[in-house]
Amino acid sequence: MSGRVYNNQNFKDLMNANYYPLDNMIKSVAILKTSDHVDIQTMEFGQYQPILSPRDQWPNGIGKLWQKEMGRARMDLSAQASTSPLSKDESGVVPLTKCALLDCCIRKCFNSEPPIPMKIDVTEQDKGAPNPDRHDIRLIWEHGNGDDKPPTLLQLTMVCPVKP
Repeated sequence: MSGRVYNNQNFKDLMNANYYPLDNMIKSVAILKTSDHVDIQTMEFGQYQPILSPRDQWPNGIGKLWQKEMGRARMDLSAQASTSPLSKDESGVVPLTKCALLDCCIRKCFNSEPPIPMKIDVTEQDKGAPNPDRHDIRLIWEHGNGDDKPPTLLQLTMVCPVKP
């Protein structure tokens, strides 16, 4: 994904309105469960966004770029190994790649009962970062009911490569 394109407050607000607060996430789960375009049990990052917010309604026409940019992010994250567990309450689940970790987190949020709200952010790598030309993800689970309980919020940041 291109940080310059998607690091846009209007885009982030549009997306976050689908996932936060909990009532909005519940509505989004209901939409996805009735959709013929995705299976909520097996869906991946990138599939649900255009269902919940049609791309022709995204700010500044950026919906036209979604398939290409999302595909690039998935390819890049698929080439990066992950050693991070899914979450504190599922510490034994360690997806093999960062893309698989992202997909597992998304499915956990949408398929939990009740669903787990998300807040997304999009940013660009720092020019001095170890891999400024690669995508990365930052996943922070909040446990409002205690660390030994299921999470109550996922803060998901897509970190995009620095573009020259």
